[in-house]
Amino acid sequence: MPRTAAASKPEDLRQAVLDASVKLIESEGLAALSLRRVAKEAGVSHQAPYHHFANREAIFAAIAHEGFAGLAHATREATRVKSARARVRAAVRAYVRIAMERPAHFRIMFRPELVNLMNHSDAKDAAHDAYAALVALGQSLKDDRVAAGLSTQAIVDTLWSACHGAASLVLDGLYSGAKEADPDAVAFGDRVADSMARLMSIDG
Repeated sequence: MPRTAAASKPEDLRQAVLDASVKLIESEGLAALSLRRVAKEAGVSHQAPYHHFANREAIFAAIAHEGFAGLAHATREATRVKSARARVRAAVRAYVRIAMERPAHFRIMFRPELVNLMNHSDAKDAAHDAYAALVALGQSLKDDRVAAGLSTQAIVDTLWSACHGAASLVLDGLYSGAKEADPDAVAFGDRVADSMARLMSIDG
């Protein structure tokens, strides 16, 4: 089978395999992923993916790395927002948007049975970076003297639970309006953020 133009260079081949993997997962589910099937979808030889990925888990790890990197960036952006309530809203939105726009990534990022982050340093570092961004957000709320009486860790735990919970409800279709890029799903995330802000006594 001839190579596609996108896979003419080593770095292009790696990305072509990742892109094909994501599309396959989104269309047919996680169980459909195999290196042979991905090679077919990417338009490369059956052996080509092995130049960059030793096995199925290595592909999952690379997808998780992309997802965590995007989440870390979005959470850091949320921390820069001036209003405490707007910071919380931005954080929830970041998680919901990852789930809506990159569902394959979100389904893999938090599934240790699919990818053991301890075996993949890039993905592990990106996951730590995403969590560190959430901790920084929690610390910024603590520094603003909101959520009186809560420790930074308690704030982080609450933020993470709300963010991840809202995103999972959207992704799994348990929120009735959920569909890809549905603005109502974003509004749902905003309501979750606003309610959480009220419960945490965030007035600003």
